[in-house]
Amino acid sequence: MSNSEQARPVVIVTGGSRGIGAAVCRLAAARGFDVVVNYRTEAEAARRVVESCRQAGARAVAIAGDMAVEADIVALFDKAEAELGKVSHVVNNAGITGKSSRLADCPADVIRTAIDVNVTGAILVAREAARRLSTKRGGKGGSIVNISSVAAEIGSPNEYVWYAASKGAIDSLTLGLSKELAPDGIRVNGVAPGMVMTDIHERSTEDGGRIERIRPNIPMQRIGEPVEIAEAVVFLMSDGASYASGAKLKVSGGR
Repeated sequence: MSNSEQARPVVIVTGGSRGIGAAVCRLAAARGFDVVVNYRTEAEAARRVVESCRQAGARAVAIAGDMAVEADIVALFDKAEAELGKVSHVVNNAGITGKSSRLADCPADVIRTAIDVNVTGAILVAREAARRLSTKRGGKGGSIVNISSVAAEIGSPNEYVWYAASKGAIDSLTLGLSKELAPDGIRVNGVAPGMVMTDIHERSTEDGGRIERIRPNIPMQRIGEPVEIAEAVVFLMSDGASYASGAKLKVSGGR
């Protein structure tokens, strides 16, 4: 691989085939990153994101993998490096909510699955990123951006407190890892979206009406767009945020 091919930084975006993840992939490509689009099952959606990234001038690949499975996480990084070279940035975005309900009515398997992806999986992704990016281990340095949620602060009562709890864990991960990895040339930050116009809301409720129920509680009285979250993520990966680590940027319409 020539030096010219390695001129652009390489970012892995977990859960990159739709919603916020897809918006991050597209914006990162437009801002000078080569992009690895991770997905679990939605191959066609991932292919479309890859095509958009390539149209923006980036090298881009789609790599399947379940971010709750350690072997898939390691394979994702191995394949990314084989395709695009050393990884320099990771967006820890893959996450699920499960169906909205009160905690007393939530099945244990829904809770376990959310924790497996949102907490254990995210920690394992961060661990692999630390191993690959660390300048002390032969990496290029770079940054990790963890996708949290405003739910970690408001608790999401009557909706999914288990999801809110999982995102509280992400906030702790961001804080602790930012201090641990600073000497390794790695910045670690978080972005906490509020209500954003993605299909996660339709998937998590029976009636699909969650967006309109929440809208009155948002001071800006509107729903965010995925690209507005992507702007925060790409900023935290950029040289413009070179002295930022351990930060959590809320992008929630004032909520």
